[in-house]
Amino acid sequence: MKHSLTFLAALLLVPPTALSAETSKADADTNTVRVFVFAGQSNMVGSDSKAKDIQRFPPFAGLETPQDKVLFSYNIGREDKRTSKGWVALQPVEGIVGPELSFARRVAQETKAPIAIIKCAAGGTTLGGDWNPDDPSGFKLYPLTLQLIQSSLAALDEKKVPYRIEGFMWHQGENDMFNKEFKPNYGKNLKKFLAAWRRDLKTPDLKFYIGELCTKTIWGMDNRENMYAIRAGQKAVTESDPGAEYIPTSHVGVEIGGGEGLHYHYGTLGQLEHGVSYAEAYLRTIGKKPAVDRALNVWPYAKGSPVKLFILAGHRNMEGERAFTQEVKALAGHEALANDNGTIAFKYSLGGGYKISNGWEPLGPAGFYDTFGPELSFAGMLQGKAPGNIAIAKFTHSGSQMNDWTPQGTSAKDRNLYPQFIAFITESIRELEAKGHPVELAGIFYHAGENDMSFGSYRGSAAKWLQSTIAESRKDLARPALKWFVSQQPPTDHKDLNKIDVTANFAALAAADAAFIHLKAFTLPPQEEKLVITTAGIVELGEVLVRGYLEHR
Repeated sequence: MKHSLTFLAALLLVPPTALSAETSKADADTNTVRVFVFAGQSNMVGSDSKAKDIQRFPPFAGLETPQDKVLFSYNIGREDKRTSKGWVALQPVEGIVGPELSFARRVAQETKAPIAIIKCAAGGTTLGGDWNPDDPSGFKLYPLTLQLIQSSLAALDEKKVPYRIEGFMWHQGENDMFNKEFKPNYGKNLKKFLAAWRRDLKTPDLKFYIGELCTKTIWGMDNRENMYAIRAGQKAVTESDPGAEYIPTSHVGVEIGGGEGLHYHYGTLGQLEHGVSYAEAYLRTIGKKPAVDRALNVWPYAKGSPVKLFILAGHRNMEGERAFTQEVKALAGHEALANDNGTIAFKYSLGGGYKISNGWEPLGPAGFYDTFGPELSFAGMLQGKAPGNIAIAKFTHSGSQMNDWTPQGTSAKDRNLYPQFIAFITESIRELEAKGHPVELAGIFYHAGENDMSFGSYRGSAAKWLQSTIAESRKDLARPALKWFVSQQPPTDHKDLNKIDVTANFAALAAADAAFIHLKAFTLPPQEEKLVITTAGIVELGEVLVRGYLEHR
């Protein structure tokens, strides 16, 4: 591998006192190498990712090249293992992108201390078997990882390089959910797993970061109960162990596969965002929270004046999964959308609560990983065509499906969004009223679930689920004539799915309900993925919503 010894040689040859001399003012401990362990199965490996695709995602540009100042030691795979055979510079392994790439860069932005990554991961492995510390079976990954960590650290000891094991990132569980013994015991096994590492690495206070399984893949639907069982086990451990933290990841991007258009892996973008999620959690652990100031310094509405409140809601495209701020700045005629608009108050809960606004903020790009949703173009177009004060409140969860939004919910109780959604709307109204404004709830603008369109039973039930959510929301919000503007992108085109005419099902709801406005967003700009709308399309989607409102207000 190229660039394999540049930083290692420098680190090993420069005396510790020299290492700390230039940076002691910025960080009190720049002498000690901070070692992080990454372990798990295929979504920790980086399966179905491509280093050459990194350039497609502006926030992560440059991560396809080696990070010469970060040490990397790895053993990846099962039968055909890829190994570093010692320390090398951090970089993609044979074109595969893992979360360690973005993790290291993000952490390095906040600390001057040297960073080292030790990674052992293999797809299709179980905590109950392969990773079992007491009786490993299969590929015996617990002893393999332990040996990798020990030999990697021994190389640092030999050169008298100071280090400390700083954190352990774990993403695994998809295969345990298929084993009738492993599934109900995942929490018990995970607790034992963490204890074994703390014992064997002689690090009783070692911090663990437990990554959530990806729910926006096909497994998030046809294995809903199985995945819930694994999440429940993980959360039981992280809620009882102060040295373990649950890291939500279902909001990150997911690669779209063939056929119906779903997959099992994060893919390139998802892996990069996955790594940032771990990095942000670690940085919080050491007291380095991102300094983001989006305060609405001047309240934009005259005292006592009425406010029209627009609720935006939905899944991955309402969230803006692949719409990047860097790209909208270069989108002719829409460059101003990248700037904050202090004349519109904006409140949000994104990713099922992963990111929540600090009260009311100025409208502007506020998504995670430099993303934004259709609210920017929605407001930009609406402000010039509708008189009066406008406020926007946005509630999304891109890792959800449409049944998660129903009042009855599902057996995966931790994903039942309806109570949170109604509470979010109610709170938004009350906050505006508390400021002295009469509030008109102008409507709920919902973009139909994209993943639901790619799975037969979900596609067939989508209209029924949506109807139940709408009906109950009108009761709970005490607005029997509340308008729902439901946008729909072209549903997945597949011979087996086309037997279910979901567009006609939505149209039938609209025909029977004058306050249900069905908006066909069928002429959006071309997109790279089957389900996920990119920057220009998200801008256009916001304008589709406005045109629907202006026509039916």
